Amino acid sequence: MVFAEVPLTAAARWVCGVDGPATRLYGGEESAAWRVGEHVVRVAGFARDPAEVEWCHRVAAAARAGGCAEALAPLPLPGRPDGATAAHVEGRTVSLWPHVDGVWASPGEAGAVLAARLLARLHRALAPAALPPRPRPNFLLTGLDGRATYEDPRLRDPRLDAWLREFHARARAPHPLHGDFYRGNLLAAPGDPARLLAVLDWDEALVAPPETEVASAAMEFAGDFGADTAAVRRFVRAYRESGGTARLLDDEALAQLMRHRLRCESVRFADAAARGEPQDAEDLAHHRRRLTAFARLRP
Repeated sequence: MVFAEVPLTAAARWVCGVDGPATRLYGGEESAAWRVGEHVVRVAGFARDPAEVEWCHRVAAAARAGGCAEALAPLPLPGRPDGATAAHVEGRTVSLWPHVDGVWASPGEAGAVLAARLLARLHRALAPAALPPRPRPNFLLTGLDGRATYEDPRLRDPRLDAWLREFHARARAPHPLHGDFYRGNLLAAPGDPARLLAVLDWDEALVAPPETEVASAAMEFAGDFGADTAAVRRFVRAYRESGGTARLLDDEALAQLMRHRLRCESVRFADAAARGEPQDAEDLAHHRRRLTAFARLRP
């Protein structure tokens, strides 16, 4: 996987009011997170508009205000009377966050159950939040109504499109979602993997039916692209038992919504390749497995 080469510049330090040694935190295909003391400076990719980033930050703040203590919200930038949490610096958008000393959430059944319970709490916290439309639509919304077209013949599926149109018509009212709920965006306490501390990285936040996120998360926590059907069902059961807001979670709905995400990710991967963005052997292998899963999960 190719991580972005995104420096922490003196100008970004000044805007965020931080000083001292900086350590790049692991990850970041588009952006980078730098720890400076008790703070983290996130430096986004060139494509990120401050208004779009601010909107995502509002979702994080709404989740925390709604009672999900694990939702990590950004800090206001110093010296900004408007309370802004994002600023454009040298062509990139920067933001300031509290540092949380944690490790990635545990893999396996126990970690999946904990994640499902947290996702239910997160959805309950976000359900009442009223936000304006995201300045630029999230990629997962493309085709969620079953009306998109696809150049790659491997992604064309009229039955999936028809199912999505029906789902779009009968799904309950949408509400804000995290958008990228997986193990790498969850932090657990060091030495105590049963205690989840934080939900990170809100860049893919969106407003959509909560079933879309449950299916995506279950796929992430259930083997290779949802291959373990029993694990998918365990995740959904734990989510339901914890009072999550999603309701349409039968096996067919889960499979089709997983396939919707896989299709959206495949389109984004192809678009990135067309733009000349670097992709290594690991990225290509992941994409091939994604296409295989898209076909395998067909009900």
